[in-house]
Amino acid sequence: MSKYRVQNPATGEIVETFEAATDAEIEQKLAAAESAYREWRERSVQERAAVVKRVAELFDERRDELARLIAVEMGKSIAESLDEVEFARSIIEYYAVHGPSLITDHEIPSTIAGKAIIEQLPVGALLGVMPWNFPYYQVARFAAPNLVLGNTIILKHADICARSALTIQEIMEEAGVPVGGYQNVFASHDQIATMIADPRVQGVSLTGSERAGAIIGEQAGRHLKKCVLELGGIDPMVVLDSDDVAAVAKAAWDFRVYNVGQVCNSNKRLIVMDEIYDEFVAELTKLAEGLVPGDQLDLGEGQFAPMSSRAAAETVHAQVQQAVAAGATLVAGGVLSDGPGAYYSPAVLTGVPRDSASYREEIFGPVATVYRVHSDQEALELANDCDLGLGGSVFSTDEARAARVASRLEVGMTHVNTIAAEAAELPFGGVKRSGFGREMGPVGIGEFANRRLSFVAK
Repeated sequence: MSKYRVQNPATGEIVETFEAATDAEIEQKLAAAESAYREWRERSVQERAAVVKRVAELFDERRDELARLIAVEMGKSIAESLDEVEFARSIIEYYAVHGPSLITDHEIPSTIAGKAIIEQLPVGALLGVMPWNFPYYQVARFAAPNLVLGNTIILKHADICARSALTIQEIMEEAGVPVGGYQNVFASHDQIATMIADPRVQGVSLTGSERAGAIIGEQAGRHLKKCVLELGGIDPMVVLDSDDVAAVAKAAWDFRVYNVGQVCNSNKRLIVMDEIYDEFVAELTKLAEGLVPGDQLDLGEGQFAPMSSRAAAETVHAQVQQAVAAGATLVAGGVLSDGPGAYYSPAVLTGVPRDSASYREEIFGPVATVYRVHSDQEALELANDCDLGLGGSVFSTDEARAARVASRLEVGMTHVNTIAAEAAELPFGGVKRSGFGREMGPVGIGEFANRRLSFVAK
């Protein structure tokens, strides 16, 4: 029985179900991806970019429809859904406009008589395994640069994002991506393994859990396939000092509860200097108190949207209760709703013991976890005492001080006086157990490129 469905997390109602792919259909999709690649790679980069530009235009034309789809599927508020559609559109357009210049041939100096050129060429069909938290953004940052490069895409989306997944393929084909050039597939875990093993698939990109990353990475390695893994994080936000604690606390809260806390590079650990810690926690508490569940399709002031599923909300609730049992304090929020809805009230959690299991767990939900420190060195040690290393930020009125601390964070992305800089041109990815490889920017567009040497002797 297929798991693929649209299930409104506010009510638990299953709106629509979808048939899982058969093995014969998987074979058809592999053959179509290979066939489309042979044609797509022969088009000029300008032709491919023009098609991708049309994809961006269709995202803009259908923005309201696209936003409503994901609001129903995974609970994102309409306002945030519209934000995501716009961000995805901007990423797609960026690679349509700037992608060709990022993959131009370039000459390198050579000690041998002749001309040495590095080319960036496509490699073939790629498999993407994408999560539910940003149904369009995650796809855009993987698919847009690779389509401009000349690769083709098979996309296995999350099981709760089935309708939006099909709609993306519809838009791609309407824009002029050849049939087979971008395909959605409702695949099982075994079928994913089959596709990774197939010689027609030349690479795989996963955004997901550490467990999923270990499985996909092992399968890709066994078959000598390139892979990019983005596996989440427990990103530190270090606040060394501030002349407006309320403003920094508000910025921290707004980012932590964005998308109901279901963001890979969210500021999941708030590390605050002793002198401002009490005021900082008090400000977070004010923001957390009095919030009530709301309809994600018409979210009002003081209301919060559901999480992606009841199971996700129950998992976060269990994690917070485990932390409290270990000695942490639930200062505000942290209420799991009754009934089938996936509502979990945004929470403030303090005093998580560093020797507890909870300290090392990523809470993928709206929980602001705050730690008190007494020096820059203690803040840095706590920030780096983590198995994950996606991003991190440091705040101070002394920019040089913040930059010194930020430079020593063991992460893939550092930020000074902003929590997370995100744009189409900025590479995204982490280190340690947050995975490897990058998406977007001049680095990301080359992850699935054949960087071929072309040498002409004199």
